[in-house]
Amino acid sequence: MTALDTDLAGTGPGATDAGAVDHDRAARSAARDLRITRIEAVPFAIPYVKPLKFASGEVRTAEHVLVRVHTHDGLVGVAEAPPRPFTYGETQASIIAVVEQVFAPQVLGLSSLAREQVHARLRRTVGNPTAKAALDMALWDIVGQAFGATVTELLGGHGTSMRVSHMLGFADPAAMVDEATRMSETYGISTFKVKVGRHPVELDVAVCRALREAFGDAVELYVDGNRGWTPSESARALRLMDDLDLTLAEELCPADDVLGRRWLVRQSRIPVVADESATTPGEVTRELLGGSADAISIKTARTGFTDSQRVLFQCEGMGVEVVMGNQIDGQLGTACTVAFGAAYASTSRRAGELSNFLDMSDDLLAEPLEISGGELAVREGPGLGLRIDEAKLARYRTDR
Repeated sequence: MTALDTDLAGTGPGATDAGAVDHDRAARSAARDLRITRIEAVPFAIPYVKPLKFASGEVRTAEHVLVRVHTHDGLVGVAEAPPRPFTYGETQASIIAVVEQVFAPQVLGLSSLAREQVHARLRRTVGNPTAKAALDMALWDIVGQAFGATVTELLGGHGTSMRVSHMLGFADPAAMVDEATRMSETYGISTFKVKVGRHPVELDVAVCRALREAFGDAVELYVDGNRGWTPSESARALRLMDDLDLTLAEELCPADDVLGRRWLVRQSRIPVVADESATTPGEVTRELLGGSADAISIKTARTGFTDSQRVLFQCEGMGVEVVMGNQIDGQLGTACTVAFGAAYASTSRRAGELSNFLDMSDDLLAEPLEISGGELAVREGPGLGLRIDEAKLARYRTDR
């Protein structure tokens, strides 16, 4: 090793303490055997306190899958796969089947560091986005543990927390105002995503108007249609809400109505966000270059950390705004979202959708997430910094 190599490694003359720490981390990780030896896909079911209703469906129970990746030297990476049959066609059973029967045999024996090799093999199978995402995030968790760094540090290390946006599902105006008030007073949340897409459009217009009247300009409001309206209904609804200072309008009309969405974007006075229509880097390119969207929702639950990076860098290069979305994740999935969102300046500018776990009656983490002052902090500790409560997992898992 030359003197220059030694300096770059952080151990030569003039090396900083930070460089020495980085060198020590690298040395520790190099000594570890990070080969993948076992992958678990554990189904669990936790009821929601109340049903979550939106244009594309309704959720009463979080029927998710805990994915755990084990390495030869005993490190375990974790992630959560939340199936959304009405959006991506995945179910709890299909996630377990594809992880255990298709993906695991292809990646066992590979190093956890060989994420591009892993992805090349996963991409042989079409679809299954949340199953692939969970495996990817579990590998990043392992690498963080091996290097003694948080996933946020590995990804970009911009910050350590994000502002929180809370999603308001279908209800009458008074109930939605009450929920927003509770979230504001209890957790300090001041950004709200309002689920719309009902018929007639006046139902949702009344809700948005009630929220604006209740809070004035003290809160940010944006809407998400979950593909519930036609382009013409969407345009009419936006005209009726033109005075409410909405900041974004997400996926108001069907994802495959490309021409209709282009027509809507051309006349909308607020940015139109692509969500279900932009689930891969390729789809993001199509939506942005085709004029079907002005902004992109990034969801780590469907693109993991690796493909979420690709989407983010694509958007940054094109000067396109992003928002960190939510797949009605539990606390484990939410911890992954904030780990990614806090890592970059462009994902930290807007409040992330990080509070859906508050609607669940329980969760799997040994140390629950806490929202305070309208923010959620990244977990300290290597990797994702998470520990599963094995007693709770035993209680809620559905395969025993």
